[in-house]
Amino acid sequence: MNEIIKQIFIKAKSNPKRIALADTHDPRIQSAAKIAKEQKIANPILLTNEFIHENNEIRKTLSQHLFELRKEKGLSLSDAQKLITQPIYFGTMMVKTGLADGLVSGAASTTHDTFKPALQILKTAPNQNIVSSFFVMEFTNQRIGQEGIMIFADCGLNISPNSDTLAQITTQSVDSFKRLIGSIPKVALLSYSTNNSGSGPSVDIVKQAASIVKSQHPDLIIEGEIQADAAITPLVSFQKNPQSTLGGKANILIFPDLNSGNIAYKLVERLAGAKAYGPISQGISRPVNDLSRGCSVDDIVATIAITAVQSQII
Repeated sequence: MNEIIKQIFIKAKSNPKRIALADTHDPRIQSAAKIAKEQKIANPILLTNEFIHENNEIRKTLSQHLFELRKEKGLSLSDAQKLITQPIYFGTMMVKTGLADGLVSGAASTTHDTFKPALQILKTAPNQNIVSSFFVMEFTNQRIGQEGIMIFADCGLNISPNSDTLAQITTQSVDSFKRLIGSIPKVALLSYSTNNSGSGPSVDIVKQAASIVKSQHPDLIIEGEIQADAAITPLVSFQKNPQSTLGGKANILIFPDLNSGNIAYKLVERLAGAKAYGPISQGISRPVNDLSRGCSVDDIVATIAITAVQSQII
């Protein structure tokens, strides 16, 4: 296991949190919950159908609370009572009401299924206008990123961000990197152009986003627009932009849209043998995190640990 991932586990163990787990019929979730509990990474709450129906009074309270939250959007009490029997809604409402500190879902559910209740119920954190997501990418090659760790964003939520949204995704990712990884962020806003080598509307959006972030955080090491090879390879960086402050040593990659981000992380995971943890939410008031349906038990345990660390910070 990567040393940085080990440190995330140590942080999680320092103050174990109550992490609700959906998709409990999946044996990978059951195994991961057992490991997390035995290693004292978190106190897992398995959202089985039995758990939901046995806790009748809690279910009634949560359905009433859900109704109050969503009635102006047209949700009836009977509909709220039906929704709360679904593990993801039940778990999200547990997080909302403080009965759980975070939620992990997605082993057998879609990203939409996981994040829809979170966006409806938990909303954005103070001073945040959007919710975005990132992946923690773990490489066997320690020379990649920050000792073999990178953050990819946004690969799960925002489909076609404009420059303001892309700037917010960038600042959220920088904050997530600092809190989880604890190192100096080095950011690349990716494009098919490096330092005006190409042009087009998507290039303009990336350049504008980079300008916004630079104006807000003048000391941040950031470059955009920049091509992927120049972002992560010092020699290519020098060849394409000798004045680069990033120098081909990015540890945070910001993708211009969901298409490119989602495709990239899956290719890197499968072709480079990297581990992909996430999508992890950021900008949300309480941590709710997703899993790839192709995740392993180790992936789930690591995501539980990341969720626990996020909930320590809030």
